[in-house]
Amino acid sequence: MRIISGQYKSRKIVAPKNLPVRPTTDMAKESLFNILNNHYYFDELSVLDLFAGTGNISYEFASRGTKSIICVDQNFNCVKFINQTAQTFKMPIETIKSDVFKFLEHSNIKANIIFADPPYNFSLDEFGKIPELVFKNTLLLDDGMLIIEHSKHTNLSELPNFSHQKNYGGCVFSFFIKAKN
Repeated sequence: MRIISGQYKSRKIVAPKNLPVRPTTDMAKESLFNILNNHYYFDELSVLDLFAGTGNISYEFASRGTKSIICVDQNFNCVKFINQTAQTFKMPIETIKSDVFKFLEHSNIKANIIFADPPYNFSLDEFGKIPELVFKNTLLLDDGMLIIEHSKHTNLSELPNFSHQKNYGGCVFSFFIKAKN
């Protein structure tokens, strides 16, 4: 994987082979960040990266100037790799080793962007728990956005607070925003 833009543009990051991950493709990541670039100033954001895996998405935010990034993953080796990479590049990334659902149930951390990249084989109920907990616990700041990455075989459009989706090959980003009253 490589960092697309910003301070660490074109830097390659090689994750250990033994991590149970599926990093977001460079093409999909570049497209996602083009969308986000039209909505936000990266240096003003706080980001919560759920099911963080290799930290691929977080490194991109950090390279673009985001100063508040928290990665949550339950795998010790993923958390260790993210910590090592963040330290090497002096990136402002904090990690939390936790089951994401337990974290969302008890967290009071609020963010502008919450990005979730759960296993593609999750059931619709498991996918649905993510926005349910994020919105129930008001974890998004005003004008915030929840983005869930999933396969093209999963349809999240019927879930509450769904806004729209963007497809990039086999990868889909579903966007959720707080309903306006």
